[in-house]
Amino acid sequence: MEPSAGAPAPFTVTVDPDACCAMGRCAATAPELFDQDPDTGIVVLLNATPPPEQHETARLCAELCPCAAITVTEA
Repeated sequence: MEPSAGAPAPFTVTVDPDACCAMGRCAATAPELFDQDPDTGIVVLLNATPPPEQHETARLCAELCPCAAITVTEA
């Protein structure tokens, strides 16, 4: 069954730019999901609802983040 309109995505990535310490592990590990602001180095989320083949990489980035600035939510 597909989610109804307005329902949250079953797999969502969020970032907290205020918590980001600009280490760049996420962008180096998953450049298809994350980038860094060229001036500050702060994380830029490129895809908040990645396809299933990128879920494991998103989880890894959340685990690797030394500042806990990445959250993965799975419904």
